[in-house]
Amino acid sequence: MSASTVGRILSYLKCRGELRESPRRTISARRKCQRVYAVRKPKEYKAQHPGDLVQVDTLDVRPTAGVVLKQFTARDVVSKWDVIEVHARATATSAKLFVETLQKRMPFPIRAIQVDGGSEFYAEFEQTCKDSHIRLYVLPPKSPKLNGSVERANRTHTEEFYEVTDCNWTVSGLKPQLIHWEYTYNCIRPHAALNLKSPLQFLQDHGIMVNIKPLYQSHMY
Repeated sequence: MSASTVGRILSYLKCRGELRESPRRTISARRKCQRVYAVRKPKEYKAQHPGDLVQVDTLDVRPTAGVVLKQFTARDVVSKWDVIEVHARATATSAKLFVETLQKRMPFPIRAIQVDGGSEFYAEFEQTCKDSHIRLYVLPPKSPKLNGSVERANRTHTEEFYEVTDCNWTVSGLKPQLIHWEYTYNCIRPHAALNLKSPLQFLQDHGIMVNIKPLYQSHMY
């Protein structure tokens, strides 16, 4: 008897209720973390003003054998203003610290953050967003395109900073270099998506006055 014939017989018996499969048990030892604050972004939610939606992601920085750093990247989807910060590891604690950095270096209030399902975006990170009254949206599994703005930002920072800069490959040495690049990116570099304006010019043209001295005072000249 062929396998296809057996399959048809089994399907027939199942349809008649004469063959019932025993219930299956999940034996995976992996624990699924429960979200306490993050939700899916509603379809009707549209970012119209700076701060309405900031996409956050991490970038692996592996310049040489044995050196692994984690860059946290945030991009405001309206103004294209970026904030970047390097850490030794991508943990919930370092992600929490990055939220605090965001609130200092984004020149407008942050109303919503969108992240993927990475473990670093649970625990302290999620609680910090809640305490700061920042809405937190989490992407569905395997959908990085929905965070396309920050994915594009990671590519830009890789090509225009890491691949052409003589970097100090320690966290303490790389941080000031990244701040200098962030200033260049936000305040000088023209963006095709902004009609060849910098994010700073875009904000000023839309009536948002930005005092960049507290943000990048040591990197302005």
